[in-house]
Amino acid sequence: MKTLEFNYGSKDLQDFISLHHEGRLNLEPGFQRQSVWSLNDRKKLIQSILQNYPVPSVFLYKRPDEHGRLNYDVLDGKQRIESCLMFVGANSFKRERFDLKTKISESEEQKSWDWNKLKKARHEHKITGYKFQTVEISGDMSDIIDLFVRINSTGKRLTSQEKRHAKFYHSDFLKVAGQLGNKYHRFFLENKVLTKGLLSRMKHVELICELIASIHSDQLLNKKTALDKIISGQVINQKALRHCKVRFIRTHNLLKKTFPNLKATRFANSAEFYSLFMLIHQLDKDGLILTDRKRNLQAQKLLEWLSNGVDELRGQISKGKGTRPEQELFSNYLFTTRGDSDSSTTRERRAVVLKNIFSGLFEKKDDKRGFSPDQRRLFWNSEENKRCSSCGEKLTWENFTIDHIKPYALGGRSVLTNAALMCRSCNSVKGKRLRWRKRNRQAGF
Repeated sequence: MKTLEFNYGSKDLQDFISLHHEGRLNLEPGFQRQSVWSLNDRKKLIQSILQNYPVPSVFLYKRPDEHGRLNYDVLDGKQRIESCLMFVGANSFKRERFDLKTKISESEEQKSWDWNKLKKARHEHKITGYKFQTVEISGDMSDIIDLFVRINSTGKRLTSQEKRHAKFYHSDFLKVAGQLGNKYHRFFLENKVLTKGLLSRMKHVELICELIASIHSDQLLNKKTALDKIISGQVINQKALRHCKVRFIRTHNLLKKTFPNLKATRFANSAEFYSLFMLIHQLDKDGLILTDRKRNLQAQKLLEWLSNGVDELRGQISKGKGTRPEQELFSNYLFTTRGDSDSSTTRERRAVVLKNIFSGLFEKKDDKRGFSPDQRRLFWNSEENKRCSSCGEKLTWENFTIDHIKPYALGGRSVLTNAALMCRSCNSVKGKRLRWRKRNRQAGF
């Protein structure tokens, strides 16, 4: 491991503004976390600066570009520098300006200040001239990342996922999870699976990592032990990762159809959402049809029944009341939500309860996709009116096909009572139309 070099000094805010304007200040290097400060946090910082109070040092990773100019990645101090750039409306931060109520000096009354008012009052130097103590670091990238994790273990500490993001930001697995996180973050927020605060701490990416890893391993995982190994890229190759991404998107779309009002249930939390997601993945893998609207309405009602029953039982127990015999199923489920709810053992127990409730609700696709030669011959010879059931064209042995009256994709079986004669042209058009409808349904149209 190479030795890191540290240079201690200072930069005023105008230096940071100039670096940002020139594109030489990187607030979001690959290993950096997302912004986690609230607006109130940012106002308190500006208030401290206006009153010339000291703030913690800014740590910068110093590296030259191809032209020999120095560039700086912010290791620690992102929120501080970002807040100042927002207040003055520098470059891309113009739309994020804010004001605050404070005193500029002890002799003045407290009033509202924004950047324009400060400039009119000729107080802008209190911001642009404020000096931040800096620590400029150079050295090997792996050592820089270890340092980033260490110095961000105080204050708003890095979550487990933020640490993984810092260590393995180059991982293809993590990049795919991040893409899916950007795509579905609104779903998690609108369905109350995660709060806005948790999303800002990358909890949605962590949840997606768990789900992709579980899809890949085809089993329920222990959250605490499984992720680092998989995210580091030691287990899953590119081809398998692409397959897992496709399976994730498919399962997500099926879950939305099966449980359209998820936010009205207790499954609007990450631990139980994980179990529900993996239930849908397993049912789909087992060949059950999860696109029937009537059955999905029943599934939503069953989910609400389970959710309400478990909540009612939990209320009883908190009041010191016992469990009634008819509440045994709710009791079994409630047991899986206590203690370490993310262990593989607990998740497996929860999966058994859920599968027992929902698997009997859905039809299973016929194992046989098409009609056999014997069925074709028998059906052709038994039909007197050998015309296409769609367009009426007269059929011959050479140009006829057998169509499923109830489509195979919707549970139609390959039996003669579900068969109709059809010309190849109509059957092809029908197939394309069904595939088009299926794609649109999966896309949410």
